Order: sequence, then C-alpha cells, then structure tokens
Amino acid sequence: MRKYIAEFLGTAILVLIGCGSAVGANAMFSAMGLLPAAFTTLSTAVAFGLTLLVVICIFGRYSGAHVNPAVSLAMLISKKMTVRDFFGYVIAQLAGGTAAAALLSVIMGGTTSLFANGYDSESTFGTSMEMALLIEIVLTFIFVTAVLSVKKEDENITVTAAVSGAALALVSLFGIPFTGTSVNPARSLGPALFQGDEVISQVWVFIVAPLVGAIFAALLDLFMKREPKKRKWRRTGKVNESAEDDAADLSSEQEADSESLCEKQEDETVQEEGDLSEADFRSESEEAEEGAEQNSACRR
Repeated sequence: MRKYIAEFLGTAILVLIGCGSAVGANAMFSAMGLLPAAFTTLSTAVAFGLTLLVVICIFGRYSGAHVNPAVSLAMLISKKMTVRDFFGYVIAQLAGGTAAAALLSVIMGGTTSLFANGYDSESTFGTSMEMALLIEIVLTFIFVTAVLSVKKEDENITVTAAVSGAALALVSLFGIPFTGTSVNPARSLGPALFQGDEVISQVWVFIVAPLVGAIFAALLDLFMKREPKKRKWRRTGKVNESAEDDAADLSSEQEADSESLCEKQEDETVQEEGDLSEADFRSESEEAEEGAEQNSACRR
C-alpha cells in the first residue's frame, strides 16, 4: 500500500506544480502584454523537470517514483514489475493527477485553462492530430528510454532523479509549442477533465501516444540488454574436404600407432614367456643334478 500512496502523491505533486507553473507564467506574461509562448516554454519545461527530480528523490525509495503510466507500462514489458503492481500504480497515478487538477482548478477559481494538452486550435502552432500523435510517440520514446537506462535493481536514486528530470525538461522544451508536451497520460487526463471545452475530446491522443512510445522504448531496452548467442561457424566447399582429409589421415596414423603398439606388446610377451621357459628348464636341470648327487652319496 505504501508504494501506491507514493505514486498517488508523486503524480499529484508533478501535475500541480508543473501545470500550475505554466498557468501562472501564462497569466503573468499576458498581463505584462508579452507573448506568452516566447517566455513560458522554458520556465514550464524547467518546472516539470525539477518537480520530477524532487519527486523521485522523495518517493523513489518507496515505489521507484514512476508517476507516469507510460513508465510503468515500459517497466512491465521489461519485466521489472508485476502485473498486479502495474495496475495498482496506474490507478494511483491517474487518481493523483485528477486530484491535483481538481485542486489547481479550485486555486485558479475555475476561470482559466489548466495547461491541458491539445492540438489544432488548442495548440500554439495549430498542430494537426496526426502530427500530435507522432510528436508524442517520439518524445515519449526518448523520455522513457532515458528513464529505463537508469532504472536498475541497484539504482542510484540521485542519478535516476537527475537523468529523469533532465529528460523530461528536454522533451518539454521541444513539445510545448506543439502539444503542451504530455508523455504522461496521468498529466493529461486530470487537467482535461476539469478544463473541459475541446480538450476533453482530444485527450485520447495524449493517452494512446505515450503508451505506444513506451512500448517501443521497452522493446528497445529488451533488445539492447539481450545477451548475444555464440555462433558456431561451419566450413564449406574445399575447406570441408580438407578438414575431412586431415581427419582421415589422423585416424590412419592413430590406427598405425595402435597396431605397432600391439605388436610391440606381443613381442614383449613372447620374449617374457621365452625367458620364463629357459629359467624353468635351468631350475629343473639343477634339481636333477642335485638328485643324482644325493643318490650316489646313498650308494656309497
């Protein structure tokens, strides 16, 4: 239960601070008469990146601080978490993002946007739906690949936090003018639910695309970590024939050596038998001579 609470709180903090920073920056620069997109992109990207860094430092020891269904899906495919934990994490993340969006809506008085993701008229550049899908898949692939590279059993929480936060900031810098940068279904669903308008009908793009990008990242991770198989080289043509000839010659030499060894052993056996026979003959002759001497002595 502790890890699910950590995912709920971590995701809530990420959505509240990240989206809240974007809303506040937009309102401030608009009041100053400046073009918001020119100044808020950097501040929003940094806010999301730093928030993720802090969240991982706080909750990483308890749950790994995925705070993102796309990251959890990639961890599941990479066999780094169980199916049961996956569903528990996703439910906690979606609930945390929704709760944070509700709180942000109350703080803002429900009179402004909540920095929900969108395309067409909801995008600064008027990005099409197809292009939004492509951008989110690519950015999620990059982000999740970076996260998986540091997610290990003996991971260093500080390194994981730094790499994950920097990766989120970088993809946010690129994607904010096009889609607002999701790469996280939990970050997109909550604000879309409370902002309403047209973004609620577009939110499916920012749920599907990050999950697809995470699948590609997980497959790449599995492929890169696969141990190479040892190949057995086979020789063909003349090389094979030469090998067979060498084997035949070696076999003939071994047979010849074996035959000569057997013959040598037989000769040694015969010689030993001959030596034994001669010795027996000598001993019998000596016994006969001794017997004859004894008989002659008795006659005397």
